Amino acid sequence: MAELFTILATFFKIGILTFGGGYTMLPLIQKDIVERLGWATNEEVIDYYAISQSLPGIIAINTAMLIGYRKKKTLGLAAAAIGMSLPSIIIILIIAMFIENFIDIEIVAHIFNGIRVAVAVLIVNAAVSMGKSSMKDAVCFLIFITALLAFTFATVSPVLPVVAGAVAGIAIKGRAAR
Repeated sequence: MAELFTILATFFKIGILTFGGGYTMLPLIQKDIVERLGWATNEEVIDYYAISQSLPGIIAINTAMLIGYRKKKTLGLAAAAIGMSLPSIIIILIIAMFIENFIDIEIVAHIFNGIRVAVAVLIVNAAVSMGKSSMKDAVCFLIFITALLAFTFATVSPVLPVVAGAVAGIAIKGRAAR
């Protein structure tokens, strides 16, 4: 029971500090899940992130559930999902109750602008960290550049580069094995 509470509390903390979406939680997961608790390696977290992006739903919740499931099966999955979701639910309820009272205040607009910039930095930091662990060779770098160009210069569904990367990885590694 104590381990389930630890899972819930850990993901509650990550959830309450994750402003801006699932990508901003990567540094927090790396610090808590990988370094502090040792529940997963950096490579495993990147795999969880990749799987979570492929699944329907919110990447932060999906990643938390995969880690929770690994620790304590179904109960761990539930504890992680509740822990990750609860801060957002609480914050949304509080904001919904008071939004009309402060939405037009100039300082509030500046606060949200500042948060957006900080979130952008967190996302770039997460992308660099994931990139360092993911780029194992020139083929991986080529897949990265191709996906980056597709997203930058064309309207491409995120599913296409994920599937194309998986197919390329299988084809290239299969060919190398032969």
